[in-house]
Amino acid sequence: MACRSCRRQLTVLARQAKAVADTHNAAPAAALGHQQLLFRQSAPPTAISPVEQRRCFKGTSNRPASKIMQGLASVVNRVFVKSAEPYRVVRATEDIYKTCARAAAYTISVEDIKAGTIPKTKEGEDLGKGQGMWHEDFGLAPTFSTWSQVTMLHMYLIFARVRNMERDAAKSWQSQLVDHFFFDAEEKMDLVHGISSRGLRHRYLKDLFIQWRGVIAAYDEGVIKGDAVLATALWRNIYKARGDVDVRHLAALVSWMRRSLKTLDQMPDEALFVSGAGALKWPAKNESALVDKPTRQLEKEYAELAQEAPVVKKVAAAK
Repeated sequence: MACRSCRRQLTVLARQAKAVADTHNAAPAAALGHQQLLFRQSAPPTAISPVEQRRCFKGTSNRPASKIMQGLASVVNRVFVKSAEPYRVVRATEDIYKTCARAAAYTISVEDIKAGTIPKTKEGEDLGKGQGMWHEDFGLAPTFSTWSQVTMLHMYLIFARVRNMERDAAKSWQSQLVDHFFFDAEEKMDLVHGISSRGLRHRYLKDLFIQWRGVIAAYDEGVIKGDAVLATALWRNIYKARGDVDVRHLAALVSWMRRSLKTLDQMPDEALFVSGAGALKWPAKNESALVDKPTRQLEKEYAELAQEAPVVKKVAAAK
């Protein structure tokens, strides 16, 4: 993981690389046009007929120079793209990660940290204050474990999408996204929870890394084997296998994951640099309306029950 000063420097370099990437397509064209202008200006004036001028303009005297400039422009283009790509990935993954981490954000007052009076859950976790869908609609406590699990859930969706990229590009995206997460997690342990011991923080980070690997395996299995297995993985990781979980919430989260994966799959690789975070902003609670809607099979059964109800009432009245 990079230190804070290194991350700030990377951010500056990423912005510079983005500016270079935005302009590198225009530069070769401008250079080629300038070179052609120089050739035209340097050509000696000759007294020839209009027909000969047209033939000279379409001749082959300038073609070698044009091919050289086109080849040079192609080389420059590849160099710019190759050198700017790592910094573009850093910038893009940082924007995406901020969206992931913002979903279940929480705060703990500085006064409670200094006084050592941070409220605790039944399991002994520091309890903060949080607002938003994940805390209010899905009933998750504003704790570090909730924040980390919800953040890793969002990160998994991006991980699954970048697997479609080329191998080196996928590794770059995944490693940068993981670096953002663990740097932020360590900073939260230090500044929010007051864990000043670096050794203790690193021990917690190792445990968190094991959880992250387990999350990837569990969600991969659920995506492949079906919604029931995926709901079980969400129940274990997000809700810690609690017995009082509303199954409608699990169904809504499964539907949201499927929807997000489909949205990301439909995006071109280049679009991830610009609008990758937008695919994660659809509220999972909106899927509750879909969950509550009966299937066609259930609607048919409800209709049959409605038709049988008057008959049952008549038999009961006759008795």
